[in-house]
This record gives sequence, C-alpha cells and structure tokens, in this order.
Amino acid sequence: MLKPWFGGLLAAVALAWGTPAMAQEDGEDAGPSAEQFVAGLQFKEGDITVPKAHARFQLTPDFRYLEQVDARRVLEDLWGNPPDESVLGLIVPRKPDLLADDSWAVVVTYSDEGYVSDEDAAKIDYAEMLTEMKKSTSEENGARKEAGYGTVDLVGWAVPPRYDGSAKKLYWAKELSFNGSAEHTLNYDIRVLGRHGYLSLNAVADMTELAQVQKGMQELLPMTEFDAGARYADFDASTDKVASYGLAALVGGGLAAKAGLFAKIGLVFAKFWKLLLIGVVAIGAGIRRVFAGKKEKPTVS
Repeated sequence: MLKPWFGGLLAAVALAWGTPAMAQEDGEDAGPSAEQFVAGLQFKEGDITVPKAHARFQLTPDFRYLEQVDARRVLEDLWGNPPDESVLGLIVPRKPDLLADDSWAVVVTYSDEGYVSDEDAAKIDYAEMLTEMKKSTSEENGARKEAGYGTVDLVGWAVPPRYDGSAKKLYWAKELSFNGSAEHTLNYDIRVLGRHGYLSLNAVADMTELAQVQKGMQELLPMTEFDAGARYADFDASTDKVASYGLAALVGGGLAAKAGLFAKIGLVFAKFWKLLLIGVVAIGAGIRRVFAGKKEKPTVS
C-alpha cells in the first residue's frame, strides 16, 4: 500500500512508438474486438458493496460499477496498465462510453493504514503547499532527464482542495503537464475517511474534460459511505490504529497514486504513442504504463 507524502513527488515519463493495448501483433490471431470486450463486462448498478474496504456506493443510474476482476481487465487489458492488485473496483459513467475518446472512469482503492486525524484541517495552507510541490516537482526534472525520461510539471490546482468536516470527505484536482505538452492532464482525487483508513476515488482525464469530470465526481461524493462500525465516528482511541500522517499528507501525496489513475493520460499525446510513467510517492510505486490513441476495430489480448 502506497504511503502519502507531503514532500517532493517523483514521477518520470518517456515516449516511444507503440500500439494500443487492444491491438494484436502482426500474424497473431485477433482477439475479441474492443466492442465485444466491453459488452462482456459485468456491470453492476445501484447499491454496491466493497467488502475489502467495508464501504458501499449508492449509485444513481448515471453510474455503473465493475468489481475487481473486470476493473482490472479494463485497466490492464483495455488501457494497458501493469497489474495492480490494490484496485478494488471501477466506477464508470454511463456516458461517455468506455471506448469514447473522452471516456473516463474512477479507480477505487483503499488504505488500511489507520485512522487519519483531521485536526490539521483548518491549519493547512494549500497555497503554500502548492508552491512547495511545484518547486519540488520541477527540481526533480533534472534527475528525470539524466535517467532518460521526460519531464512532469505541476501546473496548479484544477480544483483547490476542500474538506467537508461533517462528511469526512476531502477532494481536490491537479493540472499536470508532461514533457512540456500544451495538452494538460487532469488528476481528480477524493478521499473518504473511515475508522481504519480511507477510501480513494481517483480519475484522470484531459484538462478539456474538467467540467464533466468535476460534475461526475461531485455527484459521487454523497453516494460513497463506509459501513456501520467502519465509519470515522466509530473510531476507538483505546483500540484502533492511528495513521502517522494527517490530511496535508493525503493531498501532498496524491500526484502519482495508482496505476489506474494514469490509464487515460496517453490521450493527451499523438495517436499510437506509448507513455511510460514512473510514479514514486514516498517509498516508491513501481512502473505505471499507459497506452495512447485508439485504432479502428481494435482487438483485446
């Protein structure tokens, strides 16, 4: 499980010619088409339980849910991410379709590192935090270049951090630039605090999709809750583990959280480019790999 970090966020990107994850190599038997792949997914609706997180979603008809197996199939087979066992599910808007160029989805993960105190909520200076994060990210670009990777810059808040103390929900969004591209990337995060940890909802899209992603994420906020006994209010100081960090670390460590977050980053680059993203948060996160572009009648391996 990745640990949040307030300090510098190490991420590196490199571009190389490639084909989408859905395509087959020449000479191989074609697998199912992307349309057939999506049609074979088992979408769930309405009341969704997430047992490993002791949480649930009360989804409206505007959203559907893919449980762990199908969620990973989309992230790994359709969008080309490396395997990630921490992914618990995927919340998918009914519109746009998964195969649309402006599609987006929300990766669900859970951290059980303990109760995160919100005592620092009123003391956080998010403007100062942003300045430190931008400086740290920029300073690390030299090391990325020396290692043969591209650059990443934190442009600013796409949506400034906000904490709802009554609902125990924190959300924010960052605007990112990879390799100086004029096309910027949106990274939208929600954290729902619970008794033993927090639930993460993460989405990535092109910055041009900010309006629809922000609308969708705000709609998801009241649909997300922990089960009775696992809620923030159920915390027992005499028995329960307390996390070694507070809210500031959750925001500061949100740049490169999960492989699934970056599943759609390739859309900001030219068709058929392959994006390799190495994301490190605190102790490291491994290699995140995403594919760009779509191909006529692609097939899924």
